[in-house]
Amino acid sequence: MSKTSKGFKQFLILWLGDLIASIGSGMTAFGLGVYVWQLTGSALDVGMVETAALLPAILLAPIAGVLADRYDRRLLMVLGDFVSALGLILMLILMALGNIKVLQIVFCVGFNSVFVSLLSPAFKATITDLLSEEEYTKASGMMGISSSSKFLISPVLGGIIMAAFGMEVILLIDIFTIFITIMAILAVRKSIAVKSTVKKEFNFIRDLKEGWLVIVESKGVVVLISLVSLLMFYLGFIQMLSKPMILSFTNEQVTGLMQTICALGMMVSSIVIGGGILKKNYVNVLVLSCVVAGVAMAGFGATTTIPVIVVFGFIFFASLPYATASIDVLIRKSIDNEKQGRAWGLISLISQLGFVLAYILSGVLTDYVFEPALKEGGILANSIGRLIGTGEGRGIGFLLIIAGAGLVITALFTSKSKSIRQLEKAE
Repeated sequence: MSKTSKGFKQFLILWLGDLIASIGSGMTAFGLGVYVWQLTGSALDVGMVETAALLPAILLAPIAGVLADRYDRRLLMVLGDFVSALGLILMLILMALGNIKVLQIVFCVGFNSVFVSLLSPAFKATITDLLSEEEYTKASGMMGISSSSKFLISPVLGGIIMAAFGMEVILLIDIFTIFITIMAILAVRKSIAVKSTVKKEFNFIRDLKEGWLVIVESKGVVVLISLVSLLMFYLGFIQMLSKPMILSFTNEQVTGLMQTICALGMMVSSIVIGGGILKKNYVNVLVLSCVVAGVAMAGFGATTTIPVIVVFGFIFFASLPYATASIDVLIRKSIDNEKQGRAWGLISLISQLGFVLAYILSGVLTDYVFEPALKEGGILANSIGRLIGTGEGRGIGFLLIIAGAGLVITALFTSKSKSIRQLEKAE
């Protein structure tokens, strides 16, 4: 058996653990979105919870990246998983006691996210440890499958379980999946020798600076990361607002089923990419997939007709794996393996700042600008309202149309970037 094939087998164990964890965390994310919306009816409150889940992991990513290059990456992943579960346990206890507050949910979600931040750079760098360059694209496709599970499997399961048993059971399941994932990581750690780290005195600022210098060595990587942050800004709106928009005219079970059907697009594309079809023209694939995603996002927000929403949602999700796989390959091949942990930490921080800004703005814009403007008698009711309708959820729909148009424009600018195209030529 070749060294490569052995490495890919170890990757499969990690991937299976990640798949299980994604299903559990996806159920919690779906359930909490519904739970808070039903509790307060405020997109801003939903946004606070979503931001608490995202912001700590982004801000701490550079620290996690440095740690991933300095210490045993598998051990960091175990520690992050184990301690993050404590936040879910605390939330479960508070819900069982009754009358839980939104701020308490925000605290528990934020605590969970702080320790989840240890996982991403270590996980990405471990994948590079295990695989050859020829296996990167296939692995990216498979990671797309596990990522899509939180949209494909989790919503329908979360909707059914929440309607039948409540949010508490979803949290119990998520906690259980975390410990399954820990066992998968430990299994890989036992069978892979831990790579020796550089024998230098630990200096966080110096290591962080080295990670930054690795990134800025290539203008193409810097421009790509900056554009990705802008793309994430637009994607953050649909990530944040899709559930409240759908819940404005249907229940949680239908919402979960709709999200599952839409996410089939991501699963189909991830399977295709995992088969090795994506081997060149990464920049063109990135641009085309983002244009398609933007058009689909606008279509998603333009109607309350469930079949039409599902079709546009399917197209939207189907386009995302091509964009993420292209970005992943372009960046991964441009950075030395031994410095990938700290580099991925900084990349996560920079690229996902767009998500944070979208999460913060989407709730405020929804509750105080777009929803009031598209209510009966609102300032846009007799103009935009005649095209997309008025009432609850239509302000969200119009905001998604604007974000979709912005995504298309950004993608077209990306296609003109010579420095990004240079990354492909350098391969």
